[in-house]
Amino acid sequence: MRIALLAGALALLSGVALSGPALAQTRIDSINTNFRWLGPDDKIVVERYDDPKVANVSCYLSRAETGGIKGGLGFAESPSRFSIACRAVGPVTMPPSLPEREVIGFASASLFFKAFQIHRALDKEKNVLVYTVVSTKLINGSPFNSISVVPLNAR
Repeated sequence: MRIALLAGALALLSGVALSGPALAQTRIDSINTNFRWLGPDDKIVVERYDDPKVANVSCYLSRAETGGIKGGLGFAESPSRFSIACRAVGPVTMPPSLPEREVIGFASASLFFKAFQIHRALDKEKNVLVYTVVSTKLINGSPFNSISVVPLNAR
């Protein structure tokens, strides 16, 4: 009975952890960084995330991915090492009711342990969108993060 309850709770938790805001994600490349005898190699993964509310803005995220047996099964916790670069890939079109700050999506770094959240903020004074990627795991009191800025059309 306890095992069934634990399994049900675990399934519910994983469903909740994987729900929420999500971005269209496309894997662009993966580069092997460390050979593993068992399971996949450690690698750097490059993925594209398109902003779901701002047309023609794409963010490219490079991140470390742990391999090995645990990594191959999705249980290894990948390190919080990443970089983000966001670019206008065409004319930027913003909806009229865009929030000034918003979490626009996440990338999972392991099945249960952490994710990377991608935030968008509007800097009205400089007329730019500011994208920040942040690890949900706190390291020594502060999460790792990276930032990129996309200029909006000239006024």
